[in-house]
Amino acid sequence: MNEKKKVILTCSECLSRNYSTSKNKTNAKRIELKKFCPRCNKHTLHKETK
Repeated sequence: MNEKKKVILTCSECLSRNYSTSKNKTNAKRIELKKFCPRCNKHTLHKETK
């Protein structure tokens, strides 16, 4: 079935952990999304942490 895994997204500039989301377990790639970082006060690339 479609199992979901909870992941945390970290800002690539200030390294603050701002967002949490879920992804499909069958997807082995790391998620990279452009999201708003309140600490940087701008849109930055957020990457999935381990």
